[in-house]
Amino acid sequence: MDIESFREYCLSLPGTTEGMKWEHLCFMIEEKIYVIIAIEEGNSFSIKCNPEEFDQLAARDGIQQARHMAKRQWILVDNLEVFNDTELRQRVADSRAMVLSKLSKKTQAKYA
Repeated sequence: MDIESFREYCLSLPGTTEGMKWEHLCFMIEEKIYVIIAIEEGNSFSIKCNPEEFDQLAARDGIQQARHMAKRQWILVDNLEVFNDTELRQRVADSRAMVLSKLSKKTQAKYA
């Protein structure tokens, strides 16, 4: 998937906004980041993951613990080619859902 398709997909998810933080492009819901991508660094990106899947994901080529993010809860992916398009979309949607689940029930209801 190229960066424009990736951006379009993220923005298609309900409630998603984009912005720049720490010189990285971020996709957020209610100002909470669920994807942060380093366009200047070969499109490496970080997403939230299920802690139970962390070891399995981190064992794959091109995936490791995300720097400066919650340990065993965020992965750093080398580029947009590490996952096939279907898995990439699912992982992004899952990251968004995990971030959304930490928000108030009222906020969650807005995006259900």
